Amino acid sequence: MSSPKVLFGFHAVGVRLKTAPQSIIEIYYEATRRDARMRQFLDRAREAGARLIEADSVRIAKLAGSHGHQGVAARVEPVAQVASLDELLENLEAAGIEQPLLLVLDGVTDPHNLGACLRVADGAGAHAVIAPKDHAVGINATVAKVASGAAETMPYFMVTNLSRTLNELKERNIWCIGTSDDAPKTVYQVDLKGPVALVLGAEGDGMRQLTRKTCDELVSIPMKGAVESLNVSVASGVCLYEALRQRGG
Repeated sequence: MSSPKVLFGFHAVGVRLKTAPQSIIEIYYEATRRDARMRQFLDRAREAGARLIEADSVRIAKLAGSHGHQGVAARVEPVAQVASLDELLENLEAAGIEQPLLLVLDGVTDPHNLGACLRVADGAGAHAVIAPKDHAVGINATVAKVASGAAETMPYFMVTNLSRTLNELKERNIWCIGTSDDAPKTVYQVDLKGPVALVLGAEGDGMRQLTRKTCDELVSIPMKGAVESLNVSVASGVCLYEALRQRGG
């Protein structure tokens, strides 16, 4: 088992309390904070049998590596995740899920953007988020905080060769739909009810050329105002929730 890691913030620690309380080694909380949110959080932690340790803000900030901890940080054991994308897709097939919904991010290197993408993917019921190892950010404390717990629950796979992975998805009959400002069709004009991988690039540069070429189809998000593009996490939300709407979610 790998070494313990730190989660911080009410959402990130709260989701771990809900999904895997036995993995929590100890929770540090700011004793001077006595508002309703802290009281409710401590009640839930006690119900889950977590070990609680009083600490001041400086100690929690040092543990979390951030001042945005909201007075809460936890040392936790890593939770066993699905080892590979293949394993995840086979598990979905075995569970009778025939229309996987995947989010593919090409070139998203900002941890705040990745955290927000994981959060929106979790909210829309996506099955996994995929990114290339060489043009992406890994899961760190900032990502976990922004993701509000989704970094714990949303499978995130970093692959060596993104275009090869997209081709492997296509072999499994998963339709790869990329987003591009110049695509003639909009995301509202394509069928997202079947097995789909939505492929988004980072702001500015967008998808890399090879990624773009590997997609089965390109779609755009209608832009009615002066700005030319949306933040990648907002664009992810638009596309994923359109898929959810079409699927009757």
